[in-house]
Amino acid sequence: MLQFHDPCLLAGVQCNGWSVHVPSDVTGELGKMVVLPCTFTHPYKTFDRALTAIWRIKEPYNGTVIFKCVSQSSSELCRTAISHKNKYKLLGNPRHKDLSIRVDNLTWSDSERYFCRVELAGDSQDKYESRNGIKLHVIAAPRIINITVSSSRDHTFQARCTAEGEPAPALSWSGPPESAPSSSSISSHRVTKELRSLSHDGKYTCTAVNSHGRAEGAVYFYRFRASDSSSFMVLIFVPLAIKVVLLLPPPSAPSAPSSLAR
Repeated sequence: MLQFHDPCLLAGVQCNGWSVHVPSDVTGELGKMVVLPCTFTHPYKTFDRALTAIWRIKEPYNGTVIFKCVSQSSSELCRTAISHKNKYKLLGNPRHKDLSIRVDNLTWSDSERYFCRVELAGDSQDKYESRNGIKLHVIAAPRIINITVSSSRDHTFQARCTAEGEPAPALSWSGPPESAPSSSSISSHRVTKELRSLSHDGKYTCTAVNSHGRAEGAVYFYRFRASDSSSFMVLIFVPLAIKVVLLLPPPSAPSAPSSLAR
């Protein structure tokens, strides 16, 4: 275990030839890969004993290990022992004092703080870890996740748009004049905005914007008079040519609304 009473190890600065060098922040794009750089120095001119490279998340020394590799000698590559979900790959050569790794297929949950550590076999003091670590920021241009249209018991209709991005996108509805009021909710990188009581025929557009881009989706809303009063239909068209047909109870009024979304 790391000797916590050693002040130079805790400070994360060079001490007796030991040092670890990492950037404070790294930014990667959702769904793509990113490299987390980490280099170190040690006091030995040559070193042929076993070497272990470790990466943790959340906190130093006791955080969850997400990558580990071991090299038994200077002539042997560092063999991966742990790679959580197989998404971490060693890019650097620990024998050349480089512990850099690649993180593949970034997800929102990868937005963590990462800590690199090197352990040299032999003396119990031959272990060094970055204390402050690297903060990984996952960013993304806006993406419309879905647009839905629902009805209330009084047969009024609401349109709901959900989008995600980082930073969380600003969401807005535009459409026919005198559009119904809207309400918003935000959860981390995801935003939902509802347009209440659709009452005018036409195209309602949901727009999501952040510093990395813009996305749009639309709902086409129409009312028609049913041929009989036993039921009325709602047709909802969504991307990939999926059509949903809903048969609803008869409205109290002779005219029946329908919505078309895509």
